Amino acid sequence: MPRRREIGFQATESSGTVSGILDIPEGARSLYVFGHGAGAGMRHVFMEAAAEGLARRGIATLRYHFPYMEAGRRGPNPRPVLLKTVRSAVAEAARLAPDLPLLAGGKSMGGRMTSLAAATDALPRVRGLVFCGFPLHAAGRPSAERGAHLADVRLPMLFLQGTRDKLADLELLRPLLRDVRPSPVLHVVEGADHGFHVPKRSGRTDALVMDELCERVATWTATLA
Repeated sequence: MPRRREIGFQATESSGTVSGILDIPEGARSLYVFGHGAGAGMRHVFMEAAAEGLARRGIATLRYHFPYMEAGRRGPNPRPVLLKTVRSAVAEAARLAPDLPLLAGGKSMGGRMTSLAAATDALPRVRGLVFCGFPLHAAGRPSAERGAHLADVRLPMLFLQGTRDKLADLELLRPLLRDVRPSPVLHVVEGADHGFHVPKRSGRTDALVMDELCERVATWTATLA
């Protein structure tokens, strides 16, 4: 079986089939069900680089499209469709890799929809959630309201956040996470924005930041075992 292959699965009864990319490196120790952000699909450069970096560290990935992205539309589906798609992707991951422990989450919206799904009802076989730029609020409208459900997740959670992320004021996120159990891990990338880009004056590159993110996911995932 090739390391990486294209798949399709039914997102919801009404939305039909969506595409996915399953990447299982040799010796994989876990599989991350990896949802995309609102404005870019599973083939976005961030998603691709993350999948490659995680594969080098023994973490398989299942990237997938939400139905609106599959259909080439800009606006996300209604929340019930997004949540059902998350659950369908987790179920497909469990079917395709029955021997691998599962992680779930995603970039921005994909991560938040996963946490909302997990807060509503347990995601079978998922041991922890990983968020790449959790979107706590809209740009310029700081609020912690969108994170209120995190207390209902009751899974280990890893938050990867940049200090220049306009969709997540760390002064709001930190106190919110202090009240969540089990205690989430917050990994902060100095100078990174919502897309984890860093300014040239930082002396770092996006590639170095991606290595940092993937390494943090790998070390955190090892603690779940």
